[in-house]
Amino acid sequence: MEALKFLCFLLYNDITDMKDVIKICIKERNPMKKTLAMLLAVIMILSLGSVVAFADKSVTLNVVTSYGGDDGNRKNFENAVKAYEESTGNKVNDGSATSNEEWKAKVLTDFETGSEPDVLFYFTNADAEPFISAGKVVSIDEIRAEYPDYASNMKSSMMAVAADGKQYSVPSSGYWENMFVNKAVLDDCDVAVPGPDYTWDQFLADCETIKEAGYTPIACSLVEVPHYWFEFTVMNNGTVENHLDVPTAGDDAAAAKWAAGLNDIKALYEAGYFPANTLTASDAETVELFNAGEAAFLIDGSWKVGYFTENAEDLADFAIAYVPGKGDRSASEAIGGISMGYFITKKAWDDPDKREAAVEFVSQLTSDETLSTFVTTEVTALASGAKPAGLNPLQQSAADANANITAIAGAVQDLLTAEARGDLFANVQNVVTGKMSAEDAVASAIALN
Repeated sequence: MEALKFLCFLLYNDITDMKDVIKICIKERNPMKKTLAMLLAVIMILSLGSVVAFADKSVTLNVVTSYGGDDGNRKNFENAVKAYEESTGNKVNDGSATSNEEWKAKVLTDFETGSEPDVLFYFTNADAEPFISAGKVVSIDEIRAEYPDYASNMKSSMMAVAADGKQYSVPSSGYWENMFVNKAVLDDCDVAVPGPDYTWDQFLADCETIKEAGYTPIACSLVEVPHYWFEFTVMNNGTVENHLDVPTAGDDAAAAKWAAGLNDIKALYEAGYFPANTLTASDAETVELFNAGEAAFLIDGSWKVGYFTENAEDLADFAIAYVPGKGDRSASEAIGGISMGYFITKKAWDDPDKREAAVEFVSQLTSDETLSTFVTTEVTALASGAKPAGLNPLQQSAADANANITAIAGAVQDLLTAEARGDLFANVQNVVTGKMSAEDAVASAIALN
């Protein structure tokens, strides 16, 4: 008790220097009290020093991601952050928001003004080049020089390469684009669910059968989302290998396949395979047409699985199939990839207190265990693959279809400037209605790129 009182006296008077403690203990006249007080004081002050030292190591990381409140993986992200905080004692200042053009612009502005976060989850394409070229993020090689196992669970071939030839981000889950089918409509039309060997000629015949049965063959708003069909018709007139070639002149090979793709969309429009209001309807309206059992085919992305999971009356009526192949492209070749990843900023790397915390954060958020909670059917760069559990029928259908995908290419539209992309897709309606040739539409877009 005397020793405890003595310790309280030391703490109350902020006496922590060992020399001062020893002097006070020496002045104590009672030998027993002196010994106990000295021993206990030394032990407890040393212990207190350890606690203070541990507390001093705790840091707060500023993290910005696109896992905003309405993102399907928001809860998974929150759980991963909580696990990180509990295992490290660190805190995360979460600056996540919804991914849109405004958010992307703010991220870039923050780098320009020196307000960038410690860790950023962001696009890995040309959108990241401004802060990469400015030296504001750290390369994977530089990080591995100090932390050799960093991102070692990833396939290097699926990690984004910047313009300088280096890798900077650790990928998370990716995306795929393919053809959703309404099996109830197909059954009523006696049309089989397309397989990985589905051809363009088979597709045209099926569309005619579906149209004659009173259904809309293709659910699509050509005024809002022509890009899904653009990507696949362009690949159908080229190859998966050269899909990312962007025209540099109106008469080069890339321009020719782009024009051919637009003309294929025009042929589908003239045949009456799109909704009657495809040039005025919203994407939401044509998706609901498909969901309501009035249309057979819909090209969309992996994100749409969540929509049908929440809104379909019976998920068993839907499946993921394959976009028909033509020419050198097989239906088993699709659009997909990993468009986002985690960057560690130079600001965090140069901070001795935050360097290890940032590396550990990214390592935990991109571990096999954590990413398996984010992934259901999406593309992943994990070397051992993700292991999602409890898939619903549509998710399982997507997983089965993806197992048959033989090759993927990214979306070529992502290589266009916003102005060029907007011009190209705005002119799709002019092409299909004969107001502009496909060649002129391509040339118009190229001039803006």
